[in-house]
Order: sequence, then structure tokens, then C-alpha cells
Amino acid sequence: MTLEIAFAIFVCAIGTFAMRCIPLIWMRRHLEKQQQTDQEVVPPVWLGLIGSLMIAGMLGSSLVPVRGDWVGALSTLVGVIATIMVWLRYRSLGLPVFLGVLAFGVVALIFR
Repeated sequence: MTLEIAFAIFVCAIGTFAMRCIPLIWMRRHLEKQQQTDQEVVPPVWLGLIGSLMIAGMLGSSLVPVRGDWVGALSTLVGVIATIMVWLRYRSLGLPVFLGVLAFGVVALIFR
């Protein structure tokens, strides 16, 4: 493993941790402050939306084809269709993502 790859993995890990940790820390402090003043504890609206917005952002960035040719577009399209079809059938998160990525990889390998 090169130093560049190790650094990229480290940055991704820190970013992923921060996306989850910062709202948790902020909400804990917010709740403690509201409990000290005997106010009704109400979480902010944005806290319920931030997870969905981050996932939508990652989805948008993952839909950009890796390659700029027809193979990249086709493999992305097949992966998205496979993901949607499996999700419609099972209504879960893990299996559709796994099979969508698998379909993407198979098409990319076939038309390499």
C-alpha cells in the first residue's frame, strides 16, 4: 500500500467519523443545556434531515461514471437498475447496495 492510498483511507475514515460524531456531540450538549433550564427537550429539525442529506450526497457522487465512455455509463445504469429492483423486492438496505455494486462490477469487467 502506498502512502497516498493510506492517507486517502485515513481521510475517508476521519470524514465518516466526523459526519456521525459532530451531530451527536452537538445534540448531547443541546439536550444538557435544555434540561438545565427545565425547557421542553425538542431536537432541532435539521438533525433529523442531516443523515438523509449526507446519503443523498454520497448517492449523487457515486452515480457519476468512473469511466467517461459508454462502458462507464452502461455499468452505472445497470448497477442503479439492479439496486432499485432488489430494493423494490426486499425493502432493505444492505442487499440492494451489495447486488448493485456487484452488477456494476460485472458489467465493467465484461466490457473492459
